[in-house]
Amino acid sequence: MGEPPPSASADEIEEELEEEGGEILGGRLDRKHLIWGAIFVVVVVVFLYVGLPRLAGLDDTWDRIQSGSPAWLAACLLFEVISFGGYVWLFRGVFVRGSDRIGWAASYQITMAGLLATRLFSAAGAGGAALTIWALRRSGMRTRTVATRMVAQYVILYGIYMVSVIVCGLGLYFGILPGGGDFAITMVPAIIGAILIGGALAMSLIPDQIDRRVARWMKGSGRSARIATRLAALPDAVAAGVREAITILRERDGAVLGAAIWWYFDIFTLWAAFHAFGDAPPFSVIVMAYFIGMVANLLPLPGGIGGVDGGLIGAFIALGVEGSLAIVAVLTYRAFAFWLPTIPGVIAYFQLRRTVARWRDEGRDRPQVGEAPVAAKATLRYTK
Repeated sequence: MGEPPPSASADEIEEELEEEGGEILGGRLDRKHLIWGAIFVVVVVVFLYVGLPRLAGLDDTWDRIQSGSPAWLAACLLFEVISFGGYVWLFRGVFVRGSDRIGWAASYQITMAGLLATRLFSAAGAGGAALTIWALRRSGMRTRTVATRMVAQYVILYGIYMVSVIVCGLGLYFGILPGGGDFAITMVPAIIGAILIGGALAMSLIPDQIDRRVARWMKGSGRSARIATRLAALPDAVAAGVREAITILRERDGAVLGAAIWWYFDIFTLWAAFHAFGDAPPFSVIVMAYFIGMVANLLPLPGGIGGVDGGLIGAFIALGVEGSLAIVAVLTYRAFAFWLPTIPGVIAYFQLRRTVARWRDEGRDRPQVGEAPVAAKATLRYTK
C-alpha cells in the first residue's frame, strides 16, 4: 500500500486507504477461498452432525435427530427466512438514505453476500463487514458516511442484544422469568451488558470530527501527525455512529424493528428446533442461552461454526436443559441458520459484482452519498 504524501489531509488519507482496501476486500471471495472455506465447513459439519451424536452416551441424541417433527422443522425454515428479511430491512433503514443507487435488489445482494462472507471468513462478522464496506464505497457513498452508518448498524443490533441479556439475566436470577439460573450465567452477562451500553453512550460524548481537530492541533504533515490523525479517526467514527444510532432510535425508524426481527426470529428458529424434538425450555432460557452462546462468534472460526454450537449447548446445559435435547436442537438450528443463506449468498455475491460493475460504468459524475450537491451547498451557505 502506498504511503500518503506528506501533505495529505485526514480525508485524503481515508479515501486512499478505502480505495486500495476496497479492491482487496472486493476480490477476497475468489475461487480458492470458496473451495478452502467449503472444505473446512464440510469437515466440521460432518463431525458435528455425524461424529458428535454417535459419541458414547449420546445414542438418544442420534435417535432424536432421526425423528424430528416435519411441521416444526418447516417452522424453522420460515422463521429463518423472516429473520433474513429483517436484516435486509435494517440495512435499508440505516444505509439507504440519500442514495438512489441502492435499491431493494442491491440491498438484498449486499446483505446476503455479506452473510456469506461472514460464514466463510473472519470472526465477529468481520468478513461480512469488509464486503459491505467495499460495496457501499463502490456505490459512491463517502468514506465517513460508510463508517458512521456501519457503526450505527452495529450499535442498533448489539444494543438489542445487550438489552435482551440484561432483561433476561435479571428476570431469571430474581425469579421474575421462569427458568432460573445461578449468578454466573445470569447476572454476570447482565452486568457486562450494562457496562457495554454505558460505554457506548459515553462514546457519543466525544466531540464531532475529533480526528480533524487532532490534525489541526498537531500543526504538521509529518509521520507523527498522520499517525495521530489515523488513531483519532476510530473514536471519531464510533462516536458519530453512536450518535447516528441514537437519532434513528429517536425517530422511531423501522430499522430498529428490522434489527429485532433479525435477532428474535432467529431465536424463534431455535425455539422451533426444540419443539421439533421434544419439549422446549422456557422462552426466557432460550433467549439467555442464545445470546450467551453467540459470544463464541468472536472466535476466529468461519461463521463461528463449531464455537457457536459448543457455546449454545454449554449455555443450555448450564441453565438446566437436558444435554441430548440441547445438542439435537442446537445442531438443527445451526443447520438452518448456517446453511440456509449459503446458496442464496453465493448467487447474491456474483449478482453484486455485476451491480458494482454497472455502478463503475455509470461513473461518479454525481454527488457522493453524504455530500450535498454543489448548488445545494451554495444555498446552505447563503441561508445560514
